[in-house]
Amino acid sequence: MYLDIYALESVPPSNINRDDTGSPKTAVYGGALRARVSSQAWKRAMREMFPSLLPEGQLGVRTKFVVPLIAERIAAKREDLADRAEDFARAVLDATGIKSTETDRKGTDEGTLATSYLVFIANRELDDLADIAIAWADEGVDPKKVDAKAKKAVQQVFKGIQAVDIALFGRMLADATDLNVDACAQVAHAISVNEISQEYDYFTAVDDCASDDNAGAGMLGTVSFNSSTLYRYATVNIDALAEQLESAEAAAAGVAAFVEAFVTSMPSGKQNTFANRTLPNAVAVSLREDQPINLASAFECPVYAERDRSITQIAADRLASCARDVEAAYARPAAQSWHVSYGIDPASLDYFGAGVSFDALMDAVRAAVGAALAPKE
Repeated sequence: MYLDIYALESVPPSNINRDDTGSPKTAVYGGALRARVSSQAWKRAMREMFPSLLPEGQLGVRTKFVVPLIAERIAAKREDLADRAEDFARAVLDATGIKSTETDRKGTDEGTLATSYLVFIANRELDDLADIAIAWADEGVDPKKVDAKAKKAVQQVFKGIQAVDIALFGRMLADATDLNVDACAQVAHAISVNEISQEYDYFTAVDDCASDDNAGAGMLGTVSFNSSTLYRYATVNIDALAEQLESAEAAAAGVAAFVEAFVTSMPSGKQNTFANRTLPNAVAVSLREDQPINLASAFECPVYAERDRSITQIAADRLASCARDVEAAYARPAAQSWHVSYGIDPASLDYFGAGVSFDALMDAVRAAVGAALAPKE
């Protein structure tokens, strides 16, 4: 069972996800240049919202500084081990197969033990690793000579119930493949339904304290931006999520948090410059029993505004029409659907079920997922 989420979001001049030149990311689709926001950027924005939606104990952190985090927990639990906390923290992480060395980053991090790549690790796993390290210290284990039996106990920390965000977005550890977690969710790169052209803002800044006879600018430069109506899509494998969380109730709460974060988050690039924070004009959610369906083909031909119809309105019409056509052609109707909208004719999305408020949508999704999973527990 899958939950598909579709969103149409009008975004004013912005640069929320930059490429290596500082310009907004783009893609060519249907032979036309589109604005693009990478899935990684939006997933980061979603994860930043999770602490306000789910308990800290059900979440994780993605970092190179795993050793300091474990060491902090060791010292907090046992003050008498504070002087040796880093040695045992490093040993317990090494037992997973993930090595750490002193980072060469400048600033306060310089010299701190860090892994060579980002590690997605649950707060629960950090606590459990700290407990194992404390047990080693009490048993007189030499942190430089950890045996196979002790290493096996460390591996068990990563088994069983996963953190919600790790279950949703997955975990890949190059040095410890046995600890990898398959992602239960997929987030597509957002692309604009309309063709765009990159624009550039030439700006100057005046020095407030410059002499009266100094007429020149104190600073000048350019900022690249574009405007677009984005088509956004994500899907969640509900059964896989329930399996990793080992609870229908937890899976329903996790799916609801994913939907809320997907819909209401936005990457923070250049927010102070453009103040481009918007909410989607249209959101449609479909519960499917066979496979997820991305409706991006609705926008292979770019959308152009008409005299009395906005790009977003035409895009909403196309989205519903594409869903109807795909589901009819392949006999793949959604089991249930809901939609939320503003600024467009709500009847445009009637194919996705009755229009509801966002709070009602969240309640409906949570109830539907819970009901679908209950017989499988």
